[in-house]
Amino acid sequence: MKLARIVTLTLALAFATAATAAAQAPPQPDVDRFGPQVGETVPPFSLADQNGEARDLQSLMGPNGLMLVFSRSADW
Repeated sequence: MKLARIVTLTLALAFATAATAAAQAPPQPDVDRFGPQVGETVPPFSLADQNGEARDLQSLMGPNGLMLVFSRSADW
């Protein structure tokens, strides 16, 4: 009987803690407002590659164009 009460109280505390954490979570950003959108033309840019050499849009394009893929890292 004691064990059942301890388990019940532990579960109640776990659910209450989860509900409180969810209620206090900051609002999620509207990702549709950040960065280029699907199908949008990318403005001219110049960035350093992994070797420190400057690359611009034209230097990356091949005969069939260029496909840029943007992904967010886990620590943004």
